[in-house]
Parts: sequence; C-alpha cells; structure tokens
Amino acid sequence: MKNWIEILIRSIGLFFITFAAVRIMGKRQIAKITPFQFVYYTVIAILSALISVNLIKNLAFGLISLGVWVLFPIIFDYLSLKSKYFHDLINGKETILVKQGKVMEENLSQVRITGEELLRELRAKNVFNLADVEFAIMEATGEMNVLLKSDKKPVTPHDLGKQVAPQSEPQTVILDGNILDEALSNIGLNQGWLKTQLNALGVPLNNVFIGQVDASGDLYIDLFDDSIQVSQPKVKELLYANLEKIQADLITFSLETQNQKAKSMYTNDANKLQEVIHKLKPYLLH
Repeated sequence: MKNWIEILIRSIGLFFITFAAVRIMGKRQIAKITPFQFVYYTVIAILSALISVNLIKNLAFGLISLGVWVLFPIIFDYLSLKSKYFHDLINGKETILVKQGKVMEENLSQVRITGEELLRELRAKNVFNLADVEFAIMEATGEMNVLLKSDKKPVTPHDLGKQVAPQSEPQTVILDGNILDEALSNIGLNQGWLKTQLNALGVPLNNVFIGQVDASGDLYIDLFDDSIQVSQPKVKELLYANLEKIQADLITFSLETQNQKAKSMYTNDANKLQEVIHKLKPYLLH
C-alpha cells in the first residue's frame, strides 16, 4: 500500500476514534479544565497525530497507548463522581485566597500566585478595591471566584423587597429569515402567530436576521436592513397603563355620583382592581 493511502486511512480512522473518545469523555470548556485534564487531552491529541502520520509504525501499539489515555480518564471521572476523596485526589481542591477580608499569604504561596496576580484576577472580576472582598477562592481549574462584602454587593430586587416575575430562556424563532418551528412549539406558539406579529410590525420575514420571543411572549427582531427602525412591543406596558386608567376612572365615578349604592360599588371595584394591579405589576413592568 502506498504511504499516502495508508496515512489517509489512518487519519480518517483516527479522526472518528478521537471524535468519539472526546464525546464519551464529556463536555468541558478548555478554559475550565484542570491541569491533569489538560495533560491527557494533549497526550491524546499528540498520540492521534503521531499515529495518523505513521510516526508510530506499529498501529496496534499506538492504539493501545491511545486507549489507555482515553480509558483511564473515563475511569477516574467515574470514581470522582462516586467518591469525594477520589475527586479531590484527581482534580485537586479549591484554595481560599481571601478570607473575611484578609489575604491568606500562605495559600497564595501554595498556589504560586503573587500579590500582583491576585489583584489582576480581582480586577478581571470588576473588583478594584481589595477592601471590598469578603472571600476569594481559587477553584481546581485555576478560575477565581469572589464574594463581595455585604455592603458592597449590587442591590437586587430581593434586597428592596420587590417581587419580580421568573425569567425563562428566550427562544430564537427566526434565524437568517427562516422560521424555527421547534422553538415556536417549545413556547406553545405557531407560524400563524409569528406572521401576525410580523405583519403588525410591517416587516417581511426575509428581512429578519434574528427573531426571539421572551418569557412574556414579546417578539424582538433584528433586521438585515439596519436603516429600518422597528418599534419594539410594549404590550405589557400598555396593559398596565390601561388597568391604571380604569382604576382611576372608577375612583372618579365614585366621587362624582350622588347614588350611595353606586358610590359603594365603584369604590369596591376600584379597590379590587388596585389589588390586581399590585399583583400584576412585577409581571408587566419588569
């Protein structure tokens, strides 16, 4: 067999073997893998390349070596799932770098990080003042996570005692001018609803680059032709404004009428509607 044919066959075979092996080994982001995981991914890549270009002459020996570097990480991952001891032994443990606002110098030396590198990592987390940090932990992957002091944390609706509507993932229903039926069905909508919305906006489907529907059913679109300005939907805001207008009208009627029975009816209805508005406010204005 000619060399180029053998290399072609080896490369094709190794491509699919490596592809299957990486899929079996699980989904990981390169930036969030441990040093040991980086080593065995690198070894697998090198072995695959060496076998492909026939630098490892004996194919069986090469595959045996490749099999070891694929199989052992899978076994280690399985043991890590079953045992915290194995997990810490294989992947390492997190290291506390800042505790209760104080830098742990010994732990910095243990992970070989200088004070300047600590400050740089904090700046990468938008923390420019060390005095704002309550805890900082370096994960086994080398990533640093930071907990700010209570009085330095961003204010949330929970801190203000405000109720907000739960959010779910927006669904992309149009991409490159094509309707994605699966995404529409995931949120209980269909092409008829989508076309009605586009007609209301006066936008043809083939001019839509991306269309997304959020959790409340509002459609956001981005057009190929950026010179066209499309008004974004304000259905919820209009509904809230209408409810407030109706409630204000009921109060006005109750003040203007001389009929005590009607006055009582308008007042009661205005109070009931006010309760409804209060309950719907987090869902309509956030």
